[in-house]
Amino acid sequence: MDLISVPLDSHSKTPLYLQLHDHIAAEITSGRISEGERLPGKRTAADRLGISLSTVDGAYQLLASEGYIRAKPRSGFVVCHLEQLEAPALEPLSPAPAAEEKAASALSFGTGGIDASLFPYRTWARLFKDTLYNRPDLLLHGDPKGDEDLRRAIARYLHQSRGITAPHDRILIGAGMEYLLWLLCHLLEGRRAAVEDPGYPKVHQILSRGGLQVDFIPLDAYGMDPAALRRSDADLVYLTPGHQFPTGLVTPAGRRTELLKWASERPGRYIIEDDYDSEFRFDGRPMPCMQALDPQRVIYIGTFSRTIAPAIRVAYMVLPRPLMAAYDERFRFFSSTVSRFEQQTLCRYMEEGHFGRSLNRMRSRYRTRRDLLMAEIGRVFGACAAVEHTHTGLSLLLCPDTDRSEDEIEQRARALGLSVRGLQSYCSAPVSASPALVLGYGALREEEIPKAVELLYTAIFE
Repeated sequence: MDLISVPLDSHSKTPLYLQLHDHIAAEITSGRISEGERLPGKRTAADRLGISLSTVDGAYQLLASEGYIRAKPRSGFVVCHLEQLEAPALEPLSPAPAAEEKAASALSFGTGGIDASLFPYRTWARLFKDTLYNRPDLLLHGDPKGDEDLRRAIARYLHQSRGITAPHDRILIGAGMEYLLWLLCHLLEGRRAAVEDPGYPKVHQILSRGGLQVDFIPLDAYGMDPAALRRSDADLVYLTPGHQFPTGLVTPAGRRTELLKWASERPGRYIIEDDYDSEFRFDGRPMPCMQALDPQRVIYIGTFSRTIAPAIRVAYMVLPRPLMAAYDERFRFFSSTVSRFEQQTLCRYMEEGHFGRSLNRMRSRYRTRRDLLMAEIGRVFGACAAVEHTHTGLSLLLCPDTDRSEDEIEQRARALGLSVRGLQSYCSAPVSASPALVLGYGALREEEIPKAVELLYTAIFE
């Protein structure tokens, strides 16, 4: 081995023994140092490289522990056998996005955003820090369903806000709605599931990849069509009745009872009620959730993604007793997917009243933003567009009077630096219909709304 060629840099942040180790390992891997070849003695290497004996010893010992070299009696260290592998082909780096592509997301009517300025930074940080320093027991495994005191806090909140009467032992906490849906796929394996069309694309992906057969059921003016649901032969249905995504319509009481009657007509049928955005009802009181009407046939799912932040990754599911018993039998060995420190921080946040006060502030801010958006649409569009489903949630539906297609509008808006999606992009298949645009305003700042509306008008009509 040629010690003269070893590149060592005393000014590098990488220790010298690691530099020597990396160089020798690369030489062995490439075949430039052959199997059985003897490495220079430690003192010889130290003298020739101008480094300490302990540095050389550290590099050799690490190489030996990794199987590159082995100690041979009275011979020092010799190189072990390594198969020579072809160097993997390097994939080309993706080019940096062009300036116009970066600008395309400058303004967005996306539906997944929230106002990050509303996050309770100081309160959350204080509660989390206090929990971290004073609860060493949280370093241990907790209940697979989630910590009991958090489940009790969620049960109280659901009873007060949504009329749900469910004991804490029927509540399951998980890291997001996606995880809970995936878990349901395994609890309800072999089922045929019905989903709303248009609807949330991720739901279909999760259910189908979780092994369920999935049917798309069209909507009418009141929500999912019960007649089409019966024709599908599904025994499981996913609904967003409190604020249908992406149309925004609220399923009325009559249609809810029709769907509940469908569930009662055959044993083993269930409705999955995703109650997202239900906290943001701006005009009038929220409708009672379906779970409160039939707790034995409705699986209720909620999340804190909108009311606190998506990154918190805390969702919850209220299961009918037979399904919770099935969970206990099949998945009790699972560990909770939510950090116990996050769980206890959230528990204190709810129990000390911070959550309720924060929700009131958020409702006020988002109501102001919705009113401003509607006023700007009225000012800019006049009679050229109708606005639908504005009472609940953080999005609304804009129906412009134009011959341009949704795809064309989306492309023209993107060229102007505005992101917007048409309703048909949430459908299972293209349909012949007048254009409708889904306008999310959760992440739009008030000062951005006038410009965003004007750009949208330009994309549609000019």
